Amino acid sequence: MAYAPLPDSPAEYVVLHGRESSLVIECHADEGPLWRYWGPRLADGAGPALPLRASRPLPSFMLDHDQPLTVMPGLGVGWFGQSALLAHRAGRDFSLAFGRCRWHWVEPGRALWLEMHDDVARLQATLHLQLDGDSDVLRIRTELLNAGDAPLDVQWLAAATLPLPDSCTAVRSFAGQHMVEFLPQVDPLTRSTWRRENRRGRTSQDCFPGAVVTTTGATADTGLVYGAHLAWSGNHQQSIEWLHDGQFLWQLGEWLAPGEVRLAPGERLQTPEVVASLSTQGLNGLAAHFHAELRRRLSWPQGQMAPRPVHLNTWEALYFDHRLPELEALADAAADVGIERFVLDDGWFLGRHHDRAGLGDWWADPQKYPDGLAPLAQHVVSRGMQFGLWFEPEMVNPDSELHRAHPDWALQIDGRPMLTARNQLVLDISRREVSDYLFDKLDALLRSLPIAYIKWDHNRDLATAGGADGRPAWHAQVPAAYALMARLRQAHPALEIESCSGGGGRIDFGVLQHTHRVWTSDNIDALSRVDIQRGFLQFFPPEIMGAHIGTAPAHSTGRSQAMAFRGAVALPGHLGVELDVRHLDAHTRDELKGWITLYKQWREHLHRSRVWLGDAGDHVVWQMHGEPGGSDWLLLSYRTAPSTLRYAPAARLPMLDGSRRYRLRVVTPQALPAEALYNGSAAFFEALRTPQGVEMDGDWLRHAGLPLPRAKAETAFIVHLQAL
Repeated sequence: MAYAPLPDSPAEYVVLHGRESSLVIECHADEGPLWRYWGPRLADGAGPALPLRASRPLPSFMLDHDQPLTVMPGLGVGWFGQSALLAHRAGRDFSLAFGRCRWHWVEPGRALWLEMHDDVARLQATLHLQLDGDSDVLRIRTELLNAGDAPLDVQWLAAATLPLPDSCTAVRSFAGQHMVEFLPQVDPLTRSTWRRENRRGRTSQDCFPGAVVTTTGATADTGLVYGAHLAWSGNHQQSIEWLHDGQFLWQLGEWLAPGEVRLAPGERLQTPEVVASLSTQGLNGLAAHFHAELRRRLSWPQGQMAPRPVHLNTWEALYFDHRLPELEALADAAADVGIERFVLDDGWFLGRHHDRAGLGDWWADPQKYPDGLAPLAQHVVSRGMQFGLWFEPEMVNPDSELHRAHPDWALQIDGRPMLTARNQLVLDISRREVSDYLFDKLDALLRSLPIAYIKWDHNRDLATAGGADGRPAWHAQVPAAYALMARLRQAHPALEIESCSGGGGRIDFGVLQHTHRVWTSDNIDALSRVDIQRGFLQFFPPEIMGAHIGTAPAHSTGRSQAMAFRGAVALPGHLGVELDVRHLDAHTRDELKGWITLYKQWREHLHRSRVWLGDAGDHVVWQMHGEPGGSDWLLLSYRTAPSTLRYAPAARLPMLDGSRRYRLRVVTPQALPAEALYNGSAAFFEALRTPQGVEMDGDWLRHAGLPLPRAKAETAFIVHLQAL
């Protein structure tokens, strides 16, 4: 019987630096790499004085062999925390310990891979790490190789195991449901494990695949915070577990169903990527890192983002009631107010008179469109707008030509009833014949019509998700969806795609490698959207945030807000319109046109600058768009409920340069008087409305704050600050 030898190989240290962060891993040739540090930037050359175990006396009643946190913790060999891998071969080889290790710099000081071996379980794991020197974003993923001679069943493979310091006190995550997305949750970090799991088959509205961890004293603009996000559009899980040195372990990865992943000998499994970062400048600093990372990786046509065109989406204007003369009249009205893209939503294809039929039959309904979609598309283009079209490729209605011809193409489990949602089933798009069918139908339309844009929906969770081989199929659906999107974009390089998914159901860094916009929520009620959009902006930049001006009363809530509030809330995102423009009275139409014009004036600034979120108290929240040291800033503040104070609070703006003075002016659409945004006649606010505006010191704005007007509930106040 052999007893475990104490590791005695010398320690070497792998160090990666960003602008604001550093990462240190301790490597030994005879065991898995140990986490030593992930935190604020260390000085060049700074590192551990000695190996970790040399400074950790063993406590009583412990194993004689100290087991610190490794980058790939195992199971059954002395580590009692969460394992990075749960796997077995027919009940054997369940004990996992990665020992032999070698590493290779892909980019010295910035990117490397760590290759680890378990010679007993006959496994190889490779961890790929890259720390961006500008955005301080850590990109990390894991690759597992079955080096044995029998299949390996994998239950869990962490994409990343990250260390968190003992100063962490709370985790901020997002829950929700359809029309209530990005609902903030704050849980204390204690000795109890924090865990979130999603098993709905898509990113989901109720369990966002990421979180933010705060330390003692952290605020919106100060203090140390950590964030991580799994770039994956399917099932996922993450957990934060307390360790016995007071620190925490954070794991993120794909949730796998029983039997879903079985690796044949020599086969590999690659995890999704984790995008993680930290900031010493609070939640807004962290958001800036994630925005910079997504902006870096978005794949725009022609390689760069064009100004985000104003949409009109037909759904809440017409629903399924498609008649060509009315659609052409709607397009005319849209063009007259400055709309730049006309998107024909659900209801255009065979038999689609309601949500109970037609999905899968992707050709124009001859009753509604006897000459196809070409007359409408050509009319839209003739009015100077792009033409966009709605699809839900991954779905099929039982009442459809496709399902009648190929009932076996739907995901199903033998012996179980096929559960519908919104009267639809899910196609097994991992089957080549299914993805080929979908590609052929969409490609034919894209080749025959001037379609510049696809709104790609996914309106249900996956249940009875079994494939043709009888095994679970959640995992296979996600890369198949990505592949179909990539195939269409390769065939049509100018095409832009929106990830809709019932609003908020598929928003993640994974799908955004193939898409260019997300539909933030089906809830267009402006008051609801204030909170939804603020949650969204913690991880994603505003230029991809679908933000529409809806009707009043809102179809989702029945509440009504003035056009001034609806326009101001939608303004900083990718602006759209979701109402029947034909039926607006002249005054409201002019107001809408004014907001569209204002958006066009400011969209380049809004969509290329940093974003700060703030809370002035008394039901007033704000967001600021600009660049550190920049000359132009736009402040948008929103009062969401009646004031409880006699005098409105001020908005402190810590991002401004304290050594400079600023000229401030109120910003309103041309057709909208300032009193529509706020009420009160103090001299300061009257002066803000003049061409010369008001001059204020930056340091005063930073510490004392910008006075805000006394205003009614559901109003906005927008100010341009220009450095002198």
